[in-house]
Amino acid sequence: MRNPARLGLRTRLIAAFLLVAAISAVSTAALTYQQARTAILKQSQDTAVSTLRDQLEAQTLALPMDREQLQRIVNEIGKRGKPHFWTVYAEYGTLRISSSNAPTSALLTETLREQVSSHPHGAFQRVEDAKGEPYLTIGMPAVFAANGSRQATGVTLYAVMPLFLEQQTVDAMVQAARQGAIPGLAIAVIPALLAARSVLRPVRDMRRAAERLGRGRLDTRIEVKGSDELAGLGRTFNETARALEQSVAELREAETRARRFASDVSHELRTPLAGMLAVTEVLDEDAEELGPDTAKALHLISSETGKLAVLVEDLMEMSRFDSRAAELNLDDVDVGEAVEKSLERRHWDDERVSTDLPEGIRARLDPRRFDVILANLVGNALRHGDAPVRVSVRTAAAPEGERLLIEVADSGPGIAAEVMPHVFDRFFKADAARTRSAGSGLGLAITRENVRLHGGTLRAANAPAGGAVFTLDMPLEAGP
Repeated sequence: MRNPARLGLRTRLIAAFLLVAAISAVSTAALTYQQARTAILKQSQDTAVSTLRDQLEAQTLALPMDREQLQRIVNEIGKRGKPHFWTVYAEYGTLRISSSNAPTSALLTETLREQVSSHPHGAFQRVEDAKGEPYLTIGMPAVFAANGSRQATGVTLYAVMPLFLEQQTVDAMVQAARQGAIPGLAIAVIPALLAARSVLRPVRDMRRAAERLGRGRLDTRIEVKGSDELAGLGRTFNETARALEQSVAELREAETRARRFASDVSHELRTPLAGMLAVTEVLDEDAEELGPDTAKALHLISSETGKLAVLVEDLMEMSRFDSRAAELNLDDVDVGEAVEKSLERRHWDDERVSTDLPEGIRARLDPRRFDVILANLVGNALRHGDAPVRVSVRTAAAPEGERLLIEVADSGPGIAAEVMPHVFDRFFKADAARTRSAGSGLGLAITRENVRLHGGTLRAANAPAGGAVFTLDMPLEAGP
């Protein structure tokens, strides 16, 4: 069975409208039926009671009464039944007389007889026979006036009148209500559709506007009409979108200024740093001839200058990515040989790093940028993980073509859950207490940008047995 919560808003609105219409129709029909039934039965009942009373008062009673006199009265009253023909029964002492063949009737209940005996003006009751047919039974005592009061004669007349016509009228009303309910609900669908359309149109407009806003169209606005709650929601959406557009514009402007500043500073520092590096290299050669403290300070200056130069180069590289000025110089490369040369160049070809390099895997990529990618991944594993680090290369088939997969796994504790979302963020350091010597925080960011430039992806995860695993996935035929 379909979950009602998954039904569309249009369906639920129409269903609610029809439900209200059905409840209204049923309630109106029930009230109308009840009122009409009461009115019809009351009219027949009042007419019958009034007629029986008038006929009884018009009769001349001579007490004591015999069978013939009582029969005559019963026959005369039986002929004047209103609004329908009735059967009259009389009880006087032990005499039981009727205008029919049966002296009494099972429809005359003891309850009615008790009510008649306690009410000098008579009583009535609606009953049904064994077949379920409705009847009206009326009981009325015959009295005479004496000394200003009404005295009982001992004669009680009962009239039994069928209510077939009234029941037929009521049944016809019920049938008409049933037959009119379905067309009424069918007609109610039209205003339900119109109402749903008027409600859903601004909702659909808002949904489309939200989708455009989510795709970056911050200038999206909704045409607002009217002054109802939906119109108020549309105005709120427009104000929110306007504020968001302004905030994003300010952030982009600030980011642009910050990137321009970093790029300008990097370019300005590059020239004096080149001179400083040249001088420190010369001084390093003569450091042994100086005093121990002076030599130590000189080595520190040389080391920090080199790190500063690396930071400046990293900043310049990021600025090239931001300005989309970074380019690929593709070449056909043996991946295994490229990995081995990169490790040898940094003296990582010892027991600290193991490799799984199948022969014959060739890819078209930028050798310099691939060397940066591998160096950053292995260097990060050695600094923040633990040896041994394993580098494995393999290929995998994909619908869009052959893919190159490279995994760099360390033997450290892995990446903390709170750090995982920020691994590739710029200047992010997992340990805020780390000094500048631990790196600039740009290595993995530059690595990911280089992988993206090759049309690939870079993922970070933790191995089931422990340790961090970085997986590079890019096409064998790389390209922007």
